[in-house]
Amino acid sequence: MDTNLHSLDRRLIELSIAHADLDALIDRAALLTPLDELLVRRLKKRRLLLKDDIARVQRLLTPNEPA
Repeated sequence: MDTNLHSLDRRLIELSIAHADLDALIDRAALLTPLDELLVRRLKKRRLLLKDDIARVQRLLTPNEPA
């Protein structure tokens, strides 16, 4: 069980880093002239998927029952 939790913790960290990297990439892409709207839209969609994955892993790590 500990290895499973460790794996989930590690996955959460990896997803959070990827989400932060996408944030930075979206910010840089928004500064480009001309703005590549398709690229920005795709990056934002990927960022949203990562956010959903982060929420899913957090739910797995957090017990539903009150302590």
